[in-house]
Amino acid sequence: MKTNKIFERISKNPFIKQSLSTLFLRIFGVLLLFGFTIFLTKNYTPKLVGQYDFIRSFLLAAGCICMLGFDQSILYFKGFLVSQNAVEQLKKVYIKMIMMLFAASLLALIIILCIDEKRINNYFLDDEVYTILLKGAGTLFFYGLSLFNTEVFRALDKLYIAELFRNILKYIPLIIGSIVLFYYHKETYLVDIFLIGFIVLAILSSIFVFIYFNKTVETSIPEIFSKKEIFKKSYPIAISGMSMFLLMCFDIMFLKKYKNDETVAFYSVGVKIMTIVSVIILTVNITVSAKIAELFSSHNITELRKILRNSSRLIFGITFPVILLISIFSEYVLSFFGHQYIAAQEAFLILIIGQGICSAFGSAPVYLNMTGRQHIFQIILIVAVVINFILNRFLIPEYGMAGAAIAYVSSALFWNCIAAIIIYRKDKILIFLH
Repeated sequence: MKTNKIFERISKNPFIKQSLSTLFLRIFGVLLLFGFTIFLTKNYTPKLVGQYDFIRSFLLAAGCICMLGFDQSILYFKGFLVSQNAVEQLKKVYIKMIMMLFAASLLALIIILCIDEKRINNYFLDDEVYTILLKGAGTLFFYGLSLFNTEVFRALDKLYIAELFRNILKYIPLIIGSIVLFYYHKETYLVDIFLIGFIVLAILSSIFVFIYFNKTVETSIPEIFSKKEIFKKSYPIAISGMSMFLLMCFDIMFLKKYKNDETVAFYSVGVKIMTIVSVIILTVNITVSAKIAELFSSHNITELRKILRNSSRLIFGITFPVILLISIFSEYVLSFFGHQYIAAQEAFLILIIGQGICSAFGSAPVYLNMTGRQHIFQIILIVAVVINFILNRFLIPEYGMAGAAIAYVSSALFWNCIAAIIIYRKDKILIFLH
């Protein structure tokens, strides 16, 4: 009887139902990535896996800069336009964002072309680094467009299409390509296949976006947002997003400089497993983001508190047992990727336990971005990035992967704590688990 009542409550609660449905797709995506990573680590050399993780980290950081925060701000604009009964304006906002994304990506490519090749190769003590970075820069627009379109699907209330692209289709070109390369003994082209996959995803997702936009009714209402206004609202989120990705990239960059591609591969496997926890946090936060903007704009604080309380409880309730199981069987989990990957166990435990503690802070970053406090979150994350950079610089040469994990967890706990304190002082809303 109790079980039936629980399922009945879930079916009647759209927030929980949507979050769990989205979570299911995300977990499926994580398992897909998990399986692919096992295939990759068992059939490709650690050096090639390290190169793949290096360019992936570069795209995370550089792509975030080029997107200028549009992947987050499109949800803010959606929430605002809904409150103003002008949601049809979203298509015009989208087109302007695409134009600015292309300009930023082109500028990034020009900057890479202007940097001396030997200087970059000598810095990383690797003659292949410049070529890899140049290929990545040439793919930045397609990478950014594919990620941006995924968030546009969410803004258009195509939640399951968004999760399908985010968690499943995102990996399909790479998985198929890597299998073909392995079959024909052309493993050295792994990075190229990875980058080509984003070109395919960008084209496919753009087709879907324009199909959905063409179904909306055009109106003669004057444009609400100019390019300048869009940029002004988005760039603080871009800086915040860039800071978030830098927190995830400094460790890879320093490990490559002070250690080698093999160490990058070992550490990155631990980070990927950690995504099992982070995907839960991200799933719930994305689900509530547009709703937070809408409720805050309409001054419905009571409902806003309820949404935030439910999100923090749901996040922690799901993450705690996952963290416990993964921590207990950490050596067994890492051995799936090859016996040599057990070397990352200490760093992995630090990462997974730290991520679990951060999960108790619920939707703190999303709240600041969706309530017009982007500049505050921006400052918090800039300070966190500085802390992360300093800790990585001094800990990695001495402690290697464990030092990288300590640096990441320390900076993550810092920005979560400060964000929670500021939210409580400004709006008297307790974002921490309660």
